[in-house]
Amino acid sequence: MAEERAARVAVDDNAMEREGDAAELEEGEIQDDESLEESSTANEGGLAAIQPHPLEHSWTFWFDNPSAKSRQATWGSSIRPIYTFSTVEDFWSLYNNIHHPSNLLVGADFYCFKHKIEPKWEDPVCANGGKWTISCARGKSDTFWLYTLLAMIGEQFDYGDEICGAVVNVRGKQERIALWTKNAGNEASQLSIGRQWKEFLDYKETIGFIFHEDAKKSDRPKNRYTI
Repeated sequence: MAEERAARVAVDDNAMEREGDAAELEEGEIQDDESLEESSTANEGGLAAIQPHPLEHSWTFWFDNPSAKSRQATWGSSIRPIYTFSTVEDFWSLYNNIHHPSNLLVGADFYCFKHKIEPKWEDPVCANGGKWTISCARGKSDTFWLYTLLAMIGEQFDYGDEICGAVVNVRGKQERIALWTKNAGNEASQLSIGRQWKEFLDYKETIGFIFHEDAKKSDRPKNRYTI
């Protein structure tokens, strides 16, 4: 099932297989706009014959560097946008030129959110929302992260308008992926999203949904929904 969902977003085998210059990056480093643009220019000749396949929404990758987080004055001040994409071809070009979660430094947070939505509780679109979260052993989240991205940008969720974005948190003993949504109080839509997400990932463990409002008040907020 997950493979079928992912295949709907993939367009060209060559686009999927291009690895770019990711191997040259230092561990935990994310390639910036300038480097990605240079890579795109270098591949321009090979892409000239490919008709772009626009996505329903534009999406932005964000990165929170663990070393920058330790120096920040306020939470979230070190999060920075990396690149915005709006076509299938742009997505694969970016995905093949950035480190996957298993190669990021411990403490790093990597986000993919709809364009113009910031991955912060304070963002007006996110303010009344919440998140579903899955956990896996260190170095095991790469496939889950890819299938999550493909499900989001490929509009595979029945309540796709509820989706804000997703984040992968790299920690010492585990990695977590969270799917952020807009209206936490809409139980029907949140349960639908959670069930479909588990189906896309073929994830067998129980997952929980936390309201952002609860997370603001407590370091250990309780799940409002579980599936």
